[in-house]
Formats: sequence, structure tokens, C-alpha cells
Amino acid sequence: MAEVEKFFHSVRLDKSKCKGCINCLKRCPTQAIRVRKSKSDNMPRAVITKEFCIDCGECIRVCPHHAKLAIYDAISALSNFEYKVALVPPAFYAQFNNLEDTTIVLDALKSMGFDTVYEVSAAAEQISEMTRKYIKDNPDKLPLISSACPAIVRLIRIKFPNLLTHLSPFNAPVDLMAFQARSDVMEKTGLPSEKIGIAFISPCPAKVTALKYPLGIEKSDVNAIFAMKDIYPPMLTYMKLVASEKNISVPTAGRIGVGWGSSGGEAGGTLTDSYLSTDGIENVMKVLEALEDRKIGNLDFIELNACPGGCVGGVLTVENPYVAQAKLKKVAKYLPVAVAHTSGEYINNAFIEKPIEYKSVFSLGSNFMESLWMMGQVDELIKKFPSKDCGACGAPTCNALAEDIVRGKAKESDCVFINRENIINEEIF
Repeated sequence: MAEVEKFFHSVRLDKSKCKGCINCLKRCPTQAIRVRKSKSDNMPRAVITKEFCIDCGECIRVCPHHAKLAIYDAISALSNFEYKVALVPPAFYAQFNNLEDTTIVLDALKSMGFDTVYEVSAAAEQISEMTRKYIKDNPDKLPLISSACPAIVRLIRIKFPNLLTHLSPFNAPVDLMAFQARSDVMEKTGLPSEKIGIAFISPCPAKVTALKYPLGIEKSDVNAIFAMKDIYPPMLTYMKLVASEKNISVPTAGRIGVGWGSSGGEAGGTLTDSYLSTDGIENVMKVLEALEDRKIGNLDFIELNACPGGCVGGVLTVENPYVAQAKLKKVAKYLPVAVAHTSGEYINNAFIEKPIEYKSVFSLGSNFMESLWMMGQVDELIKKFPSKDCGACGAPTCNALAEDIVRGKAKESDCVFINRENIINEEIF
């Protein structure tokens, strides 16, 4: 696989809208963003270092100029497939007002043109059941860290390699459901796989990246990824049409599966009191740092969500994340505890095909000795800087600027305080 394919990203920069402010710079969890003068017009613009980016979407969330955007598929992406399947995540239910029956959403999607609809929450329930068994069978691998949020998996992969062995070995619910849906449709219709198009309605760009360039599996069964905010407007019309009709669909998941759409839902599905649940990328970073420093212990399970509120807080949703959390609780209230089961065993295609491996993207040098020398250079540079981490230099911290200088991507005069001292000295002499 070519190197350029290894760093596919759904988060992109629209240079024409970027004003060179540092909102994104200060909020990026992996320090993947710099603000540099553009070669074309000498104006400051944001630059995303693709190797560092985990597609969490935080820059999209905080950019006041809408210069960050997510790439995903158009609704017409399934037009060439004979049979069309929609995968509905639990967070989608939380976008609608006064929703008490999930089948209305499923029936509306069928009215939109999908031949059948599968609830991702059903696969979530299966993973919850298998996770309970895995925790019991593998006490030496605890705490088990959820692998459901792809932004978190990529964050651990590049910044917290010591925690990789604690990652859950199960596929994300969307991958498991996509496999089950394809197998089920092929059996029911007799159609070959290439004529069946499966689309996932995504709440965030991280899931777009995970399905376009998956980790742990060779290829996803999902053919297209739609943004939740694009599917939502036409859904309102179709939901009104099907609301007065007899329900066609039958719910395939209960409270445990639907609960995955909100922070704490996955952890609650493990049915253990020994768990930690955190949402929001800044809070997640603090938890991971504490885990790496062994300041957190005696836990069975850790659920980490990059978005505030969990998947309901993804940047491709339409509802306020905390309002959406309340809505999802109301939807789940009328459901049975669980519907999808695994009979207490691990099921086919539940596990990832290969372990997630550390990706060294932050190394300064090409070998140990070069890296050691460059680290020394960084330490010397930091002594010259004011330790204000103001971001005015175009880097998020003084340490990041020092690393950029050592890499040859910046210069000392980029620091406004050093530059000011140089100007004063020139005037004196």
C-alpha cells in the first residue's frame, strides 16, 4: 500500500476560508495543526500534518470560519447497486423530537429508497455480551479499553503505545453489523456481494476514516458513508408519512444497544460497576495520560469517546449533544433491556483480524542517535523561549515550536518574544 493511502483523512482544510486564527491550533489533541504563512499570498493559514491527525473533528467543531470540513459520500453513492442497505447507528435516533418508536426511523429509511435497514445497536449488544465474557476470561488484560471510537484507537496508536495491549480486540459495531448484513442479504436474495451496497449513516468524520481506511481488518463491508446531517432533512418528511401507517420494521436491539450512542452506554452494557467512562477529547487525553502513568487501576473496563456526550456529539450530527443524550434515554426507555444475543459465545467476525500496531509519527530523527541529538537541540531551544505557549508563533506550544525548528520547518524568529528582542537590540546598536 502506498504511503499516501496510509494517511487517508476525512478532515480537510478549506484554505480559502482560513483566516489564520489559532482556535484549532490550541484544541488539536495531537498538535497536528500549525499556522504558517502561505507561499501564494504570504497570509497565515492553518496546515494539518496528516501523520498526526486522528480525524477527531475537534478542529471542525471550534473553527469560527468553517475552514475545516469533513469528507464523506453523497447520497447518490449507492445508485449503481441493485440492493441498497442502510446501517443505522443509535445516535441517529437522538436527532429527532418526540421519538418513542425506533421503527418509525427504520420505516422512513425504507421509504427513502433503502431495500432494508439494519440497526448497528444490535451488533453493539452482541459486543457487549462478548465483552462481558472477555473480561471474565482475561483478567490479566484489564482494564479493557473500548475500541469503538476510531479517533481514540488512532490516538492510542500514535501517542500511547503502551496501552495498545489493553485495547478491546473486538471490531466496532458498525463493522460487525456490516458483515452480518451482507451475509444476511446474500442469503435472502441470492444476490452476489458486488450487487449489494451498504451505507452507514455516520455521526463523525473519524468513522468515515475508519471505514475508508480500517485498522485491524483488511477491508470494511461498508460501501458508502453518509453524513447524519445530510440524511436528517429528508427523513423528517418520510417520518411524517410512515407515522400513520402500520410499522413494517421490527426492533432488533434493546436499551443496551441503543445506549451505546451516548457516553457511558457501552460501559453500562458490560454490567460491571468497575468501569470508567469519559467523553470529550481533552478529558480523554487526561485519562490516557493517567493510565500510562499507572495512576488509574482496579478497573475492568474503560470507555472513551472523543466527542462530547459520545457519538451523539459528533460534528456530523444536527442536535446539541446534551439534548441528544436526553432524547436517547427517552427512546431507550420503551425498549427491552436487550434483544440481540450471542448465546454466551464469541461469534464469527467479532474479533479484529490483526492487532493494532504502534505508528511512530512523532520521532524527531531517523535513528536513535539522531533522535537523541535532536532532543538535546530541542531542550536548548526551549530555554530561549518564554514558556507562554501562546500560539502566536504558529505552533501550539513552545516545545512544539522547538521541535519544528529542529525538523527544519520553522525558525527561532517565529517566536514573537525573541523577534521583539532582536528588533530592540538592532535599534540599540
